[in-house]
Amino acid sequence: MKSLADEWQHLRGSKWIIIIFAAPLIAAVFFGLMFSRNQLSETPVVVVDEDHSSYSRQLIEKINASQSMEITNVFPNRLSPDTLLANEQAVAVILIPDGLQRRKDKGLSSSIGIWMDNTMPSSLSGIRPAIQEIITTENMTLALTRLTQTGLDMESAQNLVFPLSLVQRMLYNPTSSYMGTMVIGFVNIIILMLTTGAAGAITSRLRQEGKLLSAGNSPFQLWIRALPYAILCTCSSLLSYGMLKQVGHMRFEAAPYIFIFPLLLYSMALCLLAMLLGYSVPDVSKVGARMSLILYPSFLVTGIQLTPLAFPTFFQVTAWALPMNWLNRMIRGMAFRHGELGFYSVELGACISIIGIASLGIGLLLRRESRLHSLNLEAEAL
Repeated sequence: MKSLADEWQHLRGSKWIIIIFAAPLIAAVFFGLMFSRNQLSETPVVVVDEDHSSYSRQLIEKINASQSMEITNVFPNRLSPDTLLANEQAVAVILIPDGLQRRKDKGLSSSIGIWMDNTMPSSLSGIRPAIQEIITTENMTLALTRLTQTGLDMESAQNLVFPLSLVQRMLYNPTSSYMGTMVIGFVNIIILMLTTGAAGAITSRLRQEGKLLSAGNSPFQLWIRALPYAILCTCSSLLSYGMLKQVGHMRFEAAPYIFIFPLLLYSMALCLLAMLLGYSVPDVSKVGARMSLILYPSFLVTGIQLTPLAFPTFFQVTAWALPMNWLNRMIRGMAFRHGELGFYSVELGACISIIGIASLGIGLLLRRESRLHSLNLEAEAL
């Protein structure tokens, strides 16, 4: 307990307690407001109308009436898409070909072209389903009109044109909100960066102060020092998630008093892993470089911006050693899908395994250093 009191005294004298709460909360407010609109509500597009017919004007009105697209300009003649998309005033060009109404009246098919600027794929997320819906509706209307003209009643015509219909539901994140992916990922990375930087520097600081071996070679004296950082990391994370829920309307279904348990296991695993990696760092100022071994892989392969299933098997297995991999899985499961704690025994067990392996590694390193220190003292005595 003396080690715990000593570490807490060190924390109280530093600004880390203020930073671990202030930085994630500021990030949660900033990113929550920044991504509150989630995506483009009406993507700007331009239309090239070569047909100049009443039907093409009707089609343009239907496109502009879509909730996902806004027509910013209509050109009567074909222009190069490089010219139309050059200044990012639009992200797509819709081409209505000459003779569209004439071919429609004759019962012939026509092709409507669309050029999309895919340099920023996120800006096109609403265009594809919207234009597909408009074309499908037009095809249905034209087909039903022609069938009813042959003497079929409307119900029989509908059954003939569309014998099957698709009903789909988007579960857990129906609006494709960025709050549960990028935003919470950015906040978690900030907390991880601050926590690993502080916990990873514990042994280097104690070694410089001459306190590392003062309490003996028991790994418990180091293990207990990581506890304040884990507790503060847990509290900061919960407050940040609450801020994202209030500011960005992030979905969070798990009860805080239940989710605090896996969050505390994650925080402890993170602190001990950082302490293990930073154990041999000779100077506190160099700890940050060593912590990049946790920071960068956690950002890339744990499911912040891209699902881990999209990575090759090697990278998926590599992510098992990272505590954030299991935290993200528990957030997606418990907080977003409202899963029960018992469903995630694998994730909880992984955090416990990381705690055990890191504790064992710290203990072996501490005993090795203690033995070398004893040998040096004996050599000096002789």
